[in-house]
Amino acid sequence: MRICATCAVEFSEPVPEVCPICADERQWVPADGQRWTTTAELREAGQQLVWTDREPRRAEITTAPKVGIGQTAQLVTTDEGSLLWDPTGYLDDGTARRILERGPVLAVAASHPHMFGVQTAWGEALDAPVLVCASDAEWIGRRTDRVALWEDEHVLAPGLTLHRIGGHFAGAAVAHWADDVTSKGLLLSGDTVFPNPDRRSLGFMRSYPNKIPLSAGTVQAIADRLAPLAFDRIVGNFGNLIDGDAKAVLEHSAARHVAWVRGDHDGETGIATTEGVRGDG
Repeated sequence: MRICATCAVEFSEPVPEVCPICADERQWVPADGQRWTTTAELREAGQQLVWTDREPRRAEITTAPKVGIGQTAQLVTTDEGSLLWDPTGYLDDGTARRILERGPVLAVAASHPHMFGVQTAWGEALDAPVLVCASDAEWIGRRTDRVALWEDEHVLAPGLTLHRIGGHFAGAAVAHWADDVTSKGLLLSGDTVFPNPDRRSLGFMRSYPNKIPLSAGTVQAIADRLAPLAFDRIVGNFGNLIDGDAKAVLEHSAARHVAWVRGDHDGETGIATTEGVRGDG
């Protein structure tokens, strides 16, 4: 197994010449070219994982220094077992033991391919299935018997369910935890919907680094698919959090995005709307 140094997604050997996840328009290949690494190389370089208990039954796991995109994994624990969500691109035995001290692991799962990390390595260390949304199966870099595909909804335990929402990727997903510490519901969103730095709005993009937006229709469909779920908070894939009234934040943010891409605010841009959009001709 080798790990793309840019996105930290694992691949079976022989690895491709260029990581297909990074070569896609949503990501990027470094100017100095593709580089691969391994868990052993990272360990020898002093790589560490940092564990933070955020609240009862929810911990965050990050890499220090950052590995690949540097996502924050979420570990949520129910009476039936735990979910490791958006797994990091590095693991160690000590962290795996600490997770298992909380009981069995129901699954390792990611919101979308950028967050796959070393998902099957985590599955092996935790003796858990690795769940991948079937709509994103083409992006799997390392296939083992632990990998299982799911479709539009997958119940892990009472009150803990995966939902395919789409948008950022065809299989972009969220994990809905109805029985969080507030009992009002928590959405683990990855960047299917992205809690913004202002902590009171959400972003919707096809590509975040390359700034490719989603259409008005797609964003409204995302909001509509999330509407039936009960949640008061949203946590993203970097620990970014909407810490209350998240349903209203979702509604407002979707309406704002739709209005901007529809052209409702063109008068605020300094460009006369009568100029229209010029084509190549």
